[in-house]
Amino acid sequence: MASELKIQVNERIFTVAAAPDTPLLYVLSDELQLQGPRFGCGLAQCGSCSVLVNGVETRSCATPVSAVVGKSVTTLEGLPAWYAKQKKLAHAPALHPVQQALIDEQAVQCGYCFNGMIIKASELLSKTPQPTEAQIRSAMNGHLCRCGAYPRIVKAIERAAEVMRGPSLSHNEAPGKTAGKTKVAEVTR
Repeated sequence: MASELKIQVNERIFTVAAAPDTPLLYVLSDELQLQGPRFGCGLAQCGSCSVLVNGVETRSCATPVSAVVGKSVTTLEGLPAWYAKQKKLAHAPALHPVQQALIDEQAVQCGYCFNGMIIKASELLSKTPQPTEAQIRSAMNGHLCRCGAYPRIVKAIERAAEVMRGPSLSHNEAPGKTAGKTKVAEVTR
């Protein structure tokens, strides 16, 4: 039986009519017409349906909509604003740094899995600003990419981490180098 539930998605409050056990994914895609979270497996195993709930990556295909009442849900569409709020920026960028880095690294192939990859990488970088490659690989474990773009995805997350940290050269580091690695130049469009 459908109930009226109030949920907060991308900083907006919505009243939705749904059974409390309806998967959040269906409410997001069918009721709110959001296309970021995607149906992949329906078993919370592939990550395509990932969203942030109070800043924590959650598989929306296996999360009942009633579980997010009173919580803040962020989808791919709201990620730039979520980032801006975290960083206390005056304006949200058009893309979250992870999204831009995936484009810059040419990691996008079919793109179906990228919602989950971006959501999980954003969560990781919000908690671990300078992750090691091992930490990135561990965090991304459980996010399936059928195209096999994993090496470029890892490089993109490293690039996004550097961009999000901003310029931080010490007096011992030469411009263009950080911690023995070549600094990635930002591309302006």
